[in-house]
Amino acid sequence: MVRSRDPNGFTLIELLITLVVIGIIAAIAIPNLLGAIDRGKQKRTMADMRSIGTAVEAYAVDQSRYPTASDAATLELAISPGFIRPMPRIDGWSNEWVVDATGLAYTISSSGKDGAASGCAAGVIITQLSQDICFSHGGFVQYPQGMQN
Repeated sequence: MVRSRDPNGFTLIELLITLVVIGIIAAIAIPNLLGAIDRGKQKRTMADMRSIGTAVEAYAVDQSRYPTASDAATLELAISPGFIRPMPRIDGWSNEWVVDATGLAYTISSSGKDGAASGCAAGVIITQLSQDICFSHGGFVQYPQGMQN
């Protein structure tokens, strides 16, 4: 007796091959997607830092000095709502900003993906998502360039 093939269904082998192909595509795509999400968080963080820095510079123009603050909440009281509305409270990775504003100078930094503040050094180009991003005196002093790990 010869088995007739049902033209409306799939064989087990066909289904298994389809699942293997989907698994291979997912294994290739997911790491790229996760990297793109982290780079997006980094870009959002940098845009927020630029907005906060612009508000601090506007404050300095009006007050002839930078605000004095040691944390994000104190800085927000000084510049919001008059210069920025509302001030972003966290970076792209949900970490609070690291703020050092003395009246004569200011630095706003993000602790990066790992959330551990490691400090800022002028002119440093960061190469990993866990490194700090720093903004001071109207520009980035420690910043990413190119592909991040």
